[in-house]
Amino acid sequence: MFSESDVATELFVVVSGRIAIANRSIDGRESVVALMERGDLFGEMALFDGRPRSAEARALEPSEAIAIPYAPLRAIYESQPELLWNVVEMLATRLRSTDEQLADSVFLDVTGRTAKRLLELAGDADEFSLPITQEELAGMVGASRERVNKAIASFVRLGWIEQAERRYRITNREQLELRAR
Repeated sequence: MFSESDVATELFVVVSGRIAIANRSIDGRESVVALMERGDLFGEMALFDGRPRSAEARALEPSEAIAIPYAPLRAIYESQPELLWNVVEMLATRLRSTDEQLADSVFLDVTGRTAKRLLELAGDADEFSLPITQEELAGMVGASRERVNKAIASFVRLGWIEQAERRYRITNREQLELRAR
């Protein structure tokens, strides 16, 4: 979709599939900072600050997104500034999520962050497929793939989850939630 530092002229709305928003370190390590799904909007930051893309966006699976050029959006927001409140609300939600992730990185160990991310990816479902690779999950957790795999292995050993390839089944949500706090 786009790379970090690209010139930005449009935002996107996900129609189908999943899009990863990620940053890369100089040595190539990746941190997935957000997963965008149907109905989610991304790529809007440069609409307001005119700077290059701050992250990359790439499809994790066959996906469709609608590109909306900035110029007509700016015209709409200038003529109807009250519509900006919708954008402010979305940005506030994202900022709260970022605040929570920062707090998690300080207050939770790798095992706790892994439990929390698995619960977020599962949503209300007890059975789910991991929509990202283990390396991408490690980037979301902020740890190495090896440490995240050890955390998952401990959840399996404790009987909190069952795992087969990229399929997971939560068998003790209460314990997993306690570990994620």
